Amino acid sequence: MRNEYHSPTSYHNGELAAQERAGFRFEASRIEPIISGAIPRGADRFLASQKLLIIGASDVAGDMWASVLYGRPGFVTVPDPRTLLVAAEPVTPDPLAGALRQPSRVGTLAIDFPTRRRFRINGRSTPTSGGLQISVDQAYGNCPQYIQQRIPGEISSAQQPVSLSSGTSLTPREQISIAEADTFFVASASTAGDADVSHRGGNPGFVKILGPNRLKWPDYSGNKMLMTLGNFSQNPAAGLLFIDWTNGNSLHLTGGVEIEWEQSAKMPGAERSVIFTVKRTVQVSHDEAPDWSRPHFSRFNPPAN
Repeated sequence: MRNEYHSPTSYHNGELAAQERAGFRFEASRIEPIISGAIPRGADRFLASQKLLIIGASDVAGDMWASVLYGRPGFVTVPDPRTLLVAAEPVTPDPLAGALRQPSRVGTLAIDFPTRRRFRINGRSTPTSGGLQISVDQAYGNCPQYIQQRIPGEISSAQQPVSLSSGTSLTPREQISIAEADTFFVASASTAGDADVSHRGGNPGFVKILGPNRLKWPDYSGNKMLMTLGNFSQNPAAGLLFIDWTNGNSLHLTGGVEIEWEQSAKMPGAERSVIFTVKRTVQVSHDEAPDWSRPHFSRFNPPAN
């Protein structure tokens, strides 16, 4: 096991422990070199073409949240390989609005649903006038598995997001929305505070509601890096984001997780599963979000029962 200090371009102890437990150390070590400390050539064009950016961080109380920023193509730019500029910022009532008005450690995910491409950039964020500047610590691409293809329409003129609800448990309507979801995003952080946000996808029904304060999802076969589970192995704090693709509303959850390492026979395709306990909920409208086409489901999705 390595010392707790590690380069951002290498696995930390939690990731190593998760890989060992899952039996993936050899495979994970072979692909570790894809983690770069700079944005590679060509990725700048991909980033500049995006209409949304997923972001994960902790709030001023230390709770993890995942959120989404929208903009017309060009709102995300790369002035140099170690810097990402975002011409958008979370505003109240977004749960990360307060935290990102000051320097923070963030995870970001650029995901292009039409092409099923995605790219993660993690680093240190500082506020700018109307946006964020992120100093890059980690940059790497991910595979297209479990991404549902959706085509976005035009970005609407920017309007102030509106708080729709908040609470400490899921309402019946929120439970139905989650049970019907085919996509969500999960934010996590290491004990050192380095943040990450990643995509989870599957056929509708792949997220199971266990009650108004608990839900469960399968951990499907992926790239063997186990970076989210590696963070959870050290720090159970998590933030989830569910987007309503029909109206742009976002449902944000913060809470804690427990990893079930043994495969569940009741969750086809799962190598492991994760149980999430809700601490707080926030639902926000996003009139500036694009309209989306109906999904074309990934051929990699296991059946959901």
